[in-house]
Amino acid sequence: MKTFDFIIIGGGVIGCTIARSLSRYKLSILLVEKESDIGMVTSSANSALVHAGYDAVAGSLKAKMNVAASPMWDTFAGELNIPFRRCGDFVVAVDEKEVQKLEELLTRGKKNGVPGLKIVTGDELKAKEPLVNPNATAALWAPTGGICDPFAATLAAGENAVMNGVQIALNTTFESFITENGRIIGVHTNRGDFSGRWVVNAAGLQSDAVMHKAGVRPEFKITPRRGEYFIVDREEMKINSVLFPVPSDVSKGILVTATMHENTLIGPNAQNIDDKEDKSITAKGMDEIWNGAKKLVPSVNQRSIIASYAGLRAGGNAPCADSSVDYTGDFVIEIPETVMGLVNLGGIESPGLSAAPAIGQYVVELLKDHGEQLIEKADYQPIRPARPRFRHMSMDERKEMIQRDARYGRVICRCEMVTEGEIVAEIHSPIPATTYDAIKRRTWLGTGRCQGGFDMPLVVEILARELGKSPLEITKKGEGSEYLYRKTKTVEGQPA
Repeated sequence: MKTFDFIIIGGGVIGCTIARSLSRYKLSILLVEKESDIGMVTSSANSALVHAGYDAVAGSLKAKMNVAASPMWDTFAGELNIPFRRCGDFVVAVDEKEVQKLEELLTRGKKNGVPGLKIVTGDELKAKEPLVNPNATAALWAPTGGICDPFAATLAAGENAVMNGVQIALNTTFESFITENGRIIGVHTNRGDFSGRWVVNAAGLQSDAVMHKAGVRPEFKITPRRGEYFIVDREEMKINSVLFPVPSDVSKGILVTATMHENTLIGPNAQNIDDKEDKSITAKGMDEIWNGAKKLVPSVNQRSIIASYAGLRAGGNAPCADSSVDYTGDFVIEIPETVMGLVNLGGIESPGLSAAPAIGQYVVELLKDHGEQLIEKADYQPIRPARPRFRHMSMDERKEMIQRDARYGRVICRCEMVTEGEIVAEIHSPIPATTYDAIKRRTWLGTGRCQGGFDMPLVVEILARELGKSPLEITKKGEGSEYLYRKTKTVEGQPA
């Protein structure tokens, strides 16, 4: 049985960021992820926002982590070479009742310590966002709000952790804990047992099931909250920042936002469901999103939509970290007194992505407070180099790249200008891309107008060649999602 200092359960942005934070120290670390790639659940299907921190309830761990993390994002994104932009965000009011809500958010934001907040007039808003509803009367402006690529953040944190010695085991499902004399000393998985001095529960939607197997917080429950989205063609609509409606009690509302990929993103709604894997989209949900978008940007056109999808958030029912505050739904980040050897996280829904850099640091401080001796590595490398992106190069840079590697001269995805060289680089990266969707998340291939109609057969061919597999073995997102059943003209039951 392999032995590690730390075993992290879950390869979303929280698990990968914690892995990166711990990789600074002289520790052996294993991250286990049940899917075929990291970041396949919440971390690759969300609103891609770095929230300023005015929405979270004052005194909550959510608020503290969000506000602490916000100024960390410049360094976090810079070291990892990932897309990030502080474009700011507006909460848009369209009547006087909603203006009163802006005042409440402003007060809460100031209490949370969010800098630069102010209420602007409708005219000031329209000067920055010409497409906004002409009936908008005022807006709360948060200059520290931003946008990022959430999967890129997850991947880069995970890759940087691997660069610093962390091992990642994909297709590896946590089953139960190994305990001895009241202490967790390892985990059982579908791929064998692993021992560890500490186990970190960063299992996202499954975090309640994991903690219950440790006998921790039996009353805690994750409620999957599904959010549906539209993506609008970048040539059809231009939003400069993030537009929020005035929020409800359960959601920040259906937003219209710029993205790092230059498309406009619309959504999400918020539907509490029972199935932790149900990412289906619904006609009712699509109508709800569309009506919400029209409230913010009346000119948006349905013919401009190029894709729709749904994501899941891990809503929890933990009381506020500040016991004097009457609020349920806070983050859980703790080392429980009832069981030794566990770092327990749960209910890390929005603003979990925004808070991730601070959560990683918070876990390190918790461990130090509990007597863990953490010795920094002399050779720790915080920089994760970016890989070339042909689409963003100048003509001279492209020419030079093609001279070095001719595969960068073969365009595989025309919509997003992704080349064979980029695909091959991702297949052989620190966390290898071995499925079509893994390539898609890393390069944005297949996300344009044709939605992969042109590139998919070519990507299957490249994956098969580089992985030394038959094209029949290449999958969309892991085992059970194979693209091809047989070779053309092969008769079933007879030799090819």
